[in-house]
Amino acid sequence: MRILFFLLVLCTATACSYDKKEHQLDEREKELATKESLFVHKEAEYQALLKMRDSIFNQKDSMQISQWPADIAGKWTGKVICTESSCNDYAIGDQRVDTWEFASDSTQLVTRIYNNNNIIRVYAARYDGKEIKLNYRTDSASAKKVDMNVTLNDMTPKKIRGTRSITINNHCTAKFNVELVRQDK
Repeated sequence: MRILFFLLVLCTATACSYDKKEHQLDEREKELATKESLFVHKEAEYQALLKMRDSIFNQKDSMQISQWPADIAGKWTGKVICTESSCNDYAIGDQRVDTWEFASDSTQLVTRIYNNNNIIRVYAARYDGKEIKLNYRTDSASAKKVDMNVTLNDMTPKKIRGTRSITINNHCTAKFNVELVRQDK
């Protein structure tokens, strides 16, 4: 009987030990699954960072310093004639002669207008190879809101022609013909 009792205790102890080990194994498997899940997430983050880094290195520099072509860059004598006006400031037939300089600063193309060697206006400029677009707008603090747009689309090596429109306080508009003649260098 003792032997039977001993075998029964041994079987019970072995079974308890087996359940305990199975439970420990299940816990280890859960921990491993959690770690694998974290690893997959971190791997995905790493791959996304690699793609972002590669796209940054492969991207062309978006900051391009633009230059006017040699046949446009430099100074021109500009004659502007008013052709239509609903503004008191401008009358049809009014003329103005200034010096126009096509230049660039560190970030963009600009066109400067001089009168008696003093800068009177700086236009922001765009050139697409076929036409020149210039824009000047007073800042929001100005009492008089002025928006000037120039389109120059008839270009030869010695002359550039186009139009200019001026809107004042969103109330009146004046239009002008513009003719630029290349100054001797």
